[in-house]
Amino acid sequence: MAERKPPGMGFESWVDQQIREATERGEFDNLPGAGEPIPGQGMPEDENWWLRAYLAREQATDAALPTPLQLRREIEQLPDNVRGLRSEDDVREVVKDLNWRVLEWLRFPSGPQVPVRPVDEDGVVERWRADRATTESTTTESTTTESTTTESTTTESTTTTTTTGGAAGGATAAGGSEPTARVSWWRRILRRTARRPR
Repeated sequence: MAERKPPGMGFESWVDQQIREATERGEFDNLPGAGEPIPGQGMPEDENWWLRAYLAREQATDAALPTPLQLRREIEQLPDNVRGLRSEDDVREVVKDLNWRVLEWLRFPSGPQVPVRPVDEDGVVERWRADRATTESTTTESTTTESTTTESTTTESTTTTTTTGGAAGGATAAGGSEPTARVSWWRRILRRTARRPR
């Protein structure tokens, strides 16, 4: 703690003396951030800089969002989130859980009124199947290409063409060409909630 300013000394010279003595004692050595650029230097002025810095420091991304925006973000990220799942039942369980939370929010909305609706479970499963078929065909194609490197160029191109044609045929069969009768999303949800154990 610095002592009081002597009566005959000016403020500027007294402050300078205090800083010089602290520097000589080494009190300014090894401070956090020493030698680093000042954060935000050269960026446009933002009145919410402190809020953005707080959220970045606390790593609060989705937790700070209102419930409907969290749900919309989860719906947008759903295809990426289910891509690594191994079975169709796992995919359906993830979609059912998300739809259940959407329905809960629709029953008791809180926060901003952002349009959110349940996800089409069958559509997500179809997309998951297509992604899985593409991944498997790519894996099969790379395995086939690696195994045929010792064979002639003609055999290698024939195998790659056969593998690619098989994957395209499977995607067509999985997608189907006949249109199906569409049931409205809220009827599907009502059926599921009626079957859901309490």
